[in-house]
Amino acid sequence: MPKKRASAAATSTARPAALYGLAGIRLLNGVAGLVAPALLIDRLDRASEPNPAAVYAFRLFGIRTILLGLDLLTNRGERLEQDLREGVLIHASDTLTAAMLGIKGLLPPRTAAMTTLISATNTALAVSALGNGAKGKK
Repeated sequence: MPKKRASAAATSTARPAALYGLAGIRLLNGVAGLVAPALLIDRLDRASEPNPAAVYAFRLFGIRTILLGLDLLTNRGERLEQDLREGVLIHASDTLTAAMLGIKGLLPPRTAAMTTLISATNTALAVSALGNGAKGKK
């Protein structure tokens, strides 16, 4: 049986800057969502008091985002590559959602543009980290 050829990512020992950038963004946003959801909600809707369901959702996604950020810093090999592939899908979905909210007028134009740009940046970081050998040592 022929040997499986190691990809460039499998032989890399250094983690790319994009991976650290994405992990940092995830940790910062996750902590904000978990401990200060009202601040984030206010950025999306300044017209009213935060809805309890929105507070719950930000906390729910806050802890998820913290765990995803920690995964990028602690996982190696195939698991890290899988984390990044999933991250591309997660952040692309976030980008599409933010853009659609703006197109439908459900967010103010400036807010929609900023949330779309932030999510698109996260998508680009995930793609970059995946493409630059983020697997690290096994």
